[in-house]
Amino acid sequence: MTVPSARPSAGPPLLLIDTHAHLLPRDYPTDAPQCFPRMEPIDGDSARLLVFGATTFRARDVFFDAERRIEAMDESGVDAEVLTPMPPLLRYDLPTADGLALARHVNEFTAALCAAAPERLFGFGMVPLQDPQLAATELTAIRELGLYGVEIASNVLGTSIGDERFLPFFAEAERLGLPIFVHAMPAPTDRLPRSTMGTYVVGLEGTLAAASLIAGGTAAKCPELRISFSHAAGGFPLMLPRAQYFWGGSWNEGPKNLERAVIPDDGPSPLAYARRFYYDSLVFDRRAIRYLIDLLGHDRLLVGTDFPAMPREDPAGATLRAMDLDPAVLADITWHNAFRYLGVKPPR
Repeated sequence: MTVPSARPSAGPPLLLIDTHAHLLPRDYPTDAPQCFPRMEPIDGDSARLLVFGATTFRARDVFFDAERRIEAMDESGVDAEVLTPMPPLLRYDLPTADGLALARHVNEFTAALCAAAPERLFGFGMVPLQDPQLAATELTAIRELGLYGVEIASNVLGTSIGDERFLPFFAEAERLGLPIFVHAMPAPTDRLPRSTMGTYVVGLEGTLAAASLIAGGTAAKCPELRISFSHAAGGFPLMLPRAQYFWGGSWNEGPKNLERAVIPDDGPSPLAYARRFYYDSLVFDRRAIRYLIDLLGHDRLLVGTDFPAMPREDPAGATLRAMDLDPAVLADITWHNAFRYLGVKPPR
């Protein structure tokens, strides 16, 4: 991927890139459709209140103020952030025209915010994925804004992203060389209480999204697509060995045994496809990170924090740095892999 001239040239080496950080616009147009979000002032506070349908959220100024973002990054030892919209903004239930208008407003805000510190803020856009063809067309506009990629949710109104209707969108992202960040979006279920939306259901969503790209054929049809998943795609990595066994009939990724294979397939294995994806390491436990490194490879992992929706470790990446990893492995996870994912030539 050739980096457009409007983007910053690579600067000094970066030690830690947070690839899972969020933003919110400070305001929305006064003449915006009624279904748009609102950002209401809070008396005596620099924060603002996001009101979006049933969603209300107190957004600290670090969500929308570039100077505060840089201060927060410096305080936690983060050299750069990949900025994506807060997931509540990914409202695929909006009418298509309104969804496009919202996406363009957020994208323009993101580009302006990142322009304040282009060597440290790498912005991702959003698209109205409820209309896959329109979303595919909008990717060119995202690129022209100088944004580096696009964020999508793990499902679109309950349909997994691996459904064939979304293939044109992924094919266009692959053609343009734009990476995709898949954020788990809890879908209502009557099988678990609502209190589990942010825990178990997020893990299920990551699993379904990643698995659907393999099972639905998108991974096979878009081999050069660069795509990452929040929270290491939930339970997906633990499911992979079973899928591998059903594909190849052997334990421990051994030679293929067609007599035992449950679903014989001449194509790449589930693990081979999974090792094309990237995963942020926001899994909250060093033992889980070690499993990811062992199964998927350290070259597939990125640093993610969900900041400022969640507090970062102090300093950022503290668990990774305490794991006694080989320095080259640690450097890959903390920043080299991020440049490969973004499609940006690594700095010397």
